[in-house]
Amino acid sequence: MSEIEKSLTNRLGRKIIVTGHYGSGKTEFSVSLAMQLGCLRNRSDSSYDIAIIDLDIVNPYFRSRERRDLLESSGIAVYGSLFDKEITAELPALGASLRAPLENSSCRVIIDVGGNEIGALVLKQFSKYFTDDTTMLVVVNANRPDTGDLSGVLEHITAIEKSSGLTVSGLVNNTHLLRETTASDIKRGQTLCKEVSGKTGKHLICDCYPVGVVDPHELAGISENLMPLGLYMRPTWLDK
Repeated sequence: MSEIEKSLTNRLGRKIIVTGHYGSGKTEFSVSLAMQLGCLRNRSDSSYDIAIIDLDIVNPYFRSRERRDLLESSGIAVYGSLFDKEITAELPALGASLRAPLENSSCRVIIDVGGNEIGALVLKQFSKYFTDDTTMLVVVNANRPDTGDLSGVLEHITAIEKSSGLTVSGLVNNTHLLRETTASDIKRGQTLCKEVSGKTGKHLICDCYPVGVVDPHELAGISENLMPLGLYMRPTWLDK
């Protein structure tokens, strides 16, 4: 893990809430962040726990718990549905055990939330845990119609905050077109996120790029906080 990646993870709270509109890549970001936290822990020979909570009870596709085996093999605990590995279950049944990492002061936990204000409603059930040491992020994909301009992103942030009762701490630029992503896409997304930041005061936390698709050298100079994303949630059959 690079010094930039260490700086990113160290600037986030113990509890990291990840929100974002459909197609933003919030779950890809959540899983990649969890894997990076695991890498940082292993390299620093630390003993703290890492967990990811799948709170997405709205979207049936691309859920973080679909990568349970990968995450658990890397020492990352996965919490969410009562149905455990039954990823096709659509009932909004959240297991009581998911409160454990929120209550564990030695656990860094990522909370992957549903893609709109309806999905964010579930956060109210756990509001008592989101007082101190919490970072709430909105993942922005400028290539999506609902968040393609300033007004769209501002409307989305306002809806998320109103629904959850929480305040967004920062922005994540994850402007992409899956395997067709270019450096120009990411640069354009950064421009939009900086515009949002100027209007809201919410900091741009990082600019994401898909590993193996965009060369980070093409992004030199646009950000001090580049974050590599693995394509963990992208089934290869979708690329054929």
